Amino acid sequence: MYQINILIAEDEDRLRKIVAKYLMNEGFRVLEAENGVEALQIFTEEEIDLVILDVMMPKLDGWNVLKRIRQNSRIPVIMLTARNSEEDTLLGFQLGTDDYVAKPFRTSELVARVKALLSRSGKLSKPDHDHPEGIIVNQLARTVAVNGSEVELTPKEYELLLYFLNNRNQALSRDQILNRVWGYAYDGEDRSVDTVVKRLRQKLGVEGERIKTIRGMGYRLD
Repeated sequence: MYQINILIAEDEDRLRKIVAKYLMNEGFRVLEAENGVEALQIFTEEEIDLVILDVMMPKLDGWNVLKRIRQNSRIPVIMLTARNSEEDTLLGFQLGTDDYVAKPFRTSELVARVKALLSRSGKLSKPDHDHPEGIIVNQLARTVAVNGSEVELTPKEYELLLYFLNNRNQALSRDQILNRVWGYAYDGEDRSVDTVVKRLRQKLGVEGERIKTIRGMGYRLD
C-alpha cells in the first residue's frame, strides 16, 4: 500500500489549513509550507506525489520553486494565483505546471483537480492493494478488509495501518510513529501508540499477529 503525500505551499495560513483539511478528509497525507524555501526543503526530504503551489510567496516565489522542482521531477504540480491573467497562465505551463487555479476557488473543485491529476499520473489507477496477504486497503474509499470481511477502523487506526504497510519489515520506534501518525514528538510517557496498536491488532484478527513488539523500542510489521 502506498500512501499519497501532497505538499501545499501557501503563505495564507487560513487558506492552507482549509485545503489541507479537505485533502486529509479524502485520505491523503498533507505536508504544509508557508514559503518557497520551506516548500523546497520539504520536497527534498519527503517523497511527494503532488504539489499545490502558490505563485506569490515570501522568500522564494512559486515560479522559482516550480523551476527547481522541474530540474529533477515530473510529479504533478497545481499552481494557485490571485492574478487571473493569460500571461501568468502561459508562464506556468511553460515552466511545467500541470494545472492552474485562480483565486478565489472552491476547495471541492481543487480536490477534484488533485484526484484527476493523480489518476492520470497512475497514483490512483489501482485503488485496491494487498498488504500483506489477507489485508486489502482501498485508499480512495478509505476501507480495509481482512480475509474478505470489511473492518471498521478509526482515523488513527487507519493511518497507523498505512504507516506500517508502507514500512513493512522495518523497526519503527514510538517517536517515529507519533511524528508521522500523530504529528508530534514522543516525550517518553505518552502511551497513545501502544493503545492504538493494541486495538488495531484486535481488529485485524489473525493478521494483527504480524505486528511485532520490539522490546524497549516500538513495533514492526512483518
